[in-house]
Amino acid sequence: MAAPMENMNRLVKKKEEIEADIQALFEVLKSQKGVGMKEPLVDKDGFPRNDIDIHTVRTARHDINCLQNDHLAIMTEIEEELYKIHEVARANNPQRETMDTTDASQMSVEMKERLSPFLEVNKVDDGSPASTAQLQEGDKILQFGSITAQNFKSLQDIASVVQHSKGKPFTLTVSRSNTDLRLSLTPNTWSGKGLLGCNIVPLKKS
Repeated sequence: MAAPMENMNRLVKKKEEIEADIQALFEVLKSQKGVGMKEPLVDKDGFPRNDIDIHTVRTARHDINCLQNDHLAIMTEIEEELYKIHEVARANNPQRETMDTTDASQMSVEMKERLSPFLEVNKVDDGSPASTAQLQEGDKILQFGSITAQNFKSLQDIASVVQHSKGKPFTLTVSRSNTDLRLSLTPNTWSGKGLLGCNIVPLKKS
């Protein structure tokens, strides 16, 4: 099991590096008058804003988009690697499966603990992209693209992911009836309002 675990450790380390890079880039945007992912870079007269470094903002936004895609990909790799570790252990020695997969199981538990619910869906419109993705009212969101409870600051973060994923599917993880589900959501224009057709609110802390 050494090789699979080494690969898992490599993937987790890479995931943490990507999350740190994304956070650092959001700090760069914050330093530019708090500009986010979709605020205009021109003034009311249509001229480039002179109160921010436009090149820095554009570069940071581009890099964030790329890293968010990398984050989604590596989360999928991690889930697949966890499955492989358990399958290999089960095939090699069923009696020792529990002992052989202790590290992998612990890692899985730790990852789930890090994915705490931080948003809740309180409305889903029929025929909307959210409805097509099988999102349901009452779903608690554990991960929205690259956004988790650890790096979530405001609904502006969510709006940025949606805006920059228009026409492109991204993964979100929700908790429903004590079960974690991975859904694929593609923001897009439809007959109703917004790109999702659902209402998402920050989860009230107990």
